[in-house]
Amino acid sequence: MHTQTGRFGIITPALAPQLTEAVLSYLGVAPGVPDLDVLNRLILAYSRSVPWESASRIVKRARVTSPAEAARWPDEFWQDAIRLGTGGTCFESNRAFFALLRSLGYHGYLTLNNMHESIGCHTAIVIQSQAERWLVDAGYPIHAALPLTSLPESQLDTPFGTYTLREIAPARYVVELIALPKPYLFDLIDAPIDDAAYCDATINDYSDTGLFLDRLIIRKLVDDQIWRFNSDEQPYHLQEFRDGQRIDHPITGDVPATLSNHFGIDRTVVATAFELLKS
Repeated sequence: MHTQTGRFGIITPALAPQLTEAVLSYLGVAPGVPDLDVLNRLILAYSRSVPWESASRIVKRARVTSPAEAARWPDEFWQDAIRLGTGGTCFESNRAFFALLRSLGYHGYLTLNNMHESIGCHTAIVIQSQAERWLVDAGYPIHAALPLTSLPESQLDTPFGTYTLREIAPARYVVELIALPKPYLFDLIDAPIDDAAYCDATINDYSDTGLFLDRLIIRKLVDDQIWRFNSDEQPYHLQEFRDGQRIDHPITGDVPATLSNHFGIDRTVVATAFELLKS
């Protein structure tokens, strides 16, 4: 693969045209001029189609011998999404989504961010067009592009609640979603990280200190509601977030089958992840 450099260091490679076409077909989004309208359609289609989930990373890590082999790069990420209905966590999701955006003509950079005292544990994308900039996060996910303005605080109303970005220091923002019982999402550190450093952080996330290798979490828009599952919370249940409230739905019977049907993820992937966690 040819390495490109730019003002932010090594640039994340764009998806190949054939894979880009397949991904757009999977998302149900027609290509167009790379503007805010198309960007928001891509984000919403992604949120409806690609889950935030740890099952695929648990299964992949168990199949290989080293963190470097476990990392799932954009081609593998998208091929698995189309074939198996899987997604990933923030490191892989945001790089895969940024690779798609790059193939469609968007410009920007990846960032490495904090959650409370956890440093460098969450990633996001900043997209820029002339004088405008937007925060994009396929790895949480955030369901719309949030404007990064010069104001101390900005808000964006969406069908899923009101997002706020509050500047707490130069190039540092607190990101919140008011509709959640706990609104805080993360601290955005608005500083580019080049692709080589980002890949190193992704590989490190499969080491012994990596996140979400010890529990199964799935989060996705289902029927345009935020749904979540967390294997640490028992008895097992689906969590629905509606009008700022969390509603728990107990799971009876075959848990992997229920999760597969609800979130659209291949049952074998979910069942294998459960078996690995038990062992």
